[in-house]
Amino acid sequence: MISLTINNTADFMNKLLVNETFDNLLLSEATFQTACSYTIDGRINPSFYNSEELQEIGNRIYMTWKSQRPHAFNLIKGSKVPTSLKIIFALSETATAKLIKDNNIDLALEDIDGLFININYKDDQVTIITGTSLKVFTLDKTLEKAFDNYLLNTFDACKISYTQN
Repeated sequence: MISLTINNTADFMNKLLVNETFDNLLLSEATFQTACSYTIDGRINPSFYNSEELQEIGNRIYMTWKSQRPHAFNLIKGSKVPTSLKIIFALSETATAKLIKDNNIDLALEDIDGLFININYKDDQVTIITGTSLKVFTLDKTLEKAFDNYLLNTFDACKISYTQN
């Protein structure tokens, strides 16, 4: 687990809400505090889709950020910034499998409940905290470290300026 403070809030929020920077991530949940509170549960509702659409979705349990980003942007656009927001992203199963393979991690994909990126905005400051959830007990922190490095490398590649806390 790492904790980061974003150095340029406006640039980060633009990359989060306008650009495609985070579109490959899955939305676990989001909460926006504006004139009232809005909450998005990112879990897919299978009863909403027909069988063909469900085949396309596959075994994902969360919506993509790409599909939900326009809704999130519409909730907060205007002349005033939100008083706070919280977004929790999950790494996709495909990306998690690649992370396991690339780092020779001794865990099966089925042993991982999720790799999460927690984004919190309040008082014009953005903080990021990573989280790793496993279905099995292990003292090995290789996955956690690999995921933290994945996020840092992604932020560096996307030119997101941060300070590690």
